[in-house]
Amino acid sequence: MNRIVALDMLRGYALVCIMLDHMPIGVLRKLTLTNFAVFDAAELFVLLSGFLVGMVWVKVEAREGRRAAQIRFLRRAAQVWLALIAGAILLALFSALLFKLQMNHTAVWFQYARWIVEHPIGYVATVALMWMQPNLLDVLALYVLLIATVPVTVPFMLRWPWLAMAVSVVVWIFALPLNALIPNQRPGPGLLFNPFGWQMLFFAGVAMGAFRERIMPVLRRHSALLTWVSVGVLLFGLTIVIAWKIGAPAKPVSQFLRQITGGIDKWSLDFMRFTAILAASWIVAVPLARPFAWMAATAPGEALAEIGRGGLFSFIACVMLSIWGDALDMSAPAGPLNFWLRLAIDLWLVVAFWTISAVWMRRETWLPPLRARLGLG
Repeated sequence: MNRIVALDMLRGYALVCIMLDHMPIGVLRKLTLTNFAVFDAAELFVLLSGFLVGMVWVKVEAREGRRAAQIRFLRRAAQVWLALIAGAILLALFSALLFKLQMNHTAVWFQYARWIVEHPIGYVATVALMWMQPNLLDVLALYVLLIATVPVTVPFMLRWPWLAMAVSVVVWIFALPLNALIPNQRPGPGLLFNPFGWQMLFFAGVAMGAFRERIMPVLRRHSALLTWVSVGVLLFGLTIVIAWKIGAPAKPVSQFLRQITGGIDKWSLDFMRFTAILAASWIVAVPLARPFAWMAATAPGEALAEIGRGGLFSFIACVMLSIWGDALDMSAPAGPLNFWLRLAIDLWLVVAFWTISAVWMRRETWLPPLRARLGLG
């Protein structure tokens, strides 16, 4: 199956942003997507994941049949669930190790490190039952639920796309009360990433991937209008972000903008964030398609694409590096070199992320000899 390299690059970029955003005192986190748009890398990751699901489903169904596509995505849901459990165990053990080494960190809740040692079976069971989702991995819990519905929802979407869209919108409208029905460990109601809200973005991505050959010719007839509207939406979102960053002096502006947008809620995916990521996707896919294709062919673009192709492995690596980077940042000595030390840590982590992903993507060259040497067949 042919891959779209620019999409892999964007997935890699989203993962790098997620890693940096979860390092509270990191330097490069001031340059991530969330500093320039009203949405962040989580929306980008979920939208791209949905797009790839739609694209893969159509090709697998055409080649092997619908049952094969359904089985494939049921297996994928199981893989993501297992990755959630494995990631939660690694996260807690690594956090415990860092605390043991007296390397303080705040990227993850300190209780995970205690629970994995004192109540290992209970910790794993609560994660496996998805009653608890450790922070940094909560978006993976969302992904488990969304992928698990794909064998039913995608055939429904392919047969009745407009009805599917209407159902998705209705579910999004009632996302808050629906999410409150989900039993959960956290103090607030339901999951942190509200699946009833985020499903609309995921399935918008699925529709883009599944119907792109049909909808793009129609949309291109209105390319100029859609481009100007998208630019306007993104500039409006940037104005909101700038007002947030200015703080108290820009409070009247923020209040005025709030009257237009209503509340901006990442966790249930409000309409402004949803609209903004769709606007950005149009800009990237059409007016900036050639520049992004060029960027994907550069060395940094290829490095990001390799991270993006790492899939679940890259996501778990992203989480672990976030924790490590946070601990290193907090351990950096105070003084005039502190900023430069933290910048060096951030840069080193990005390079390490690529290196780990590159080694993993080349596992076919080193894993079989290693297994043979260890006598594992």
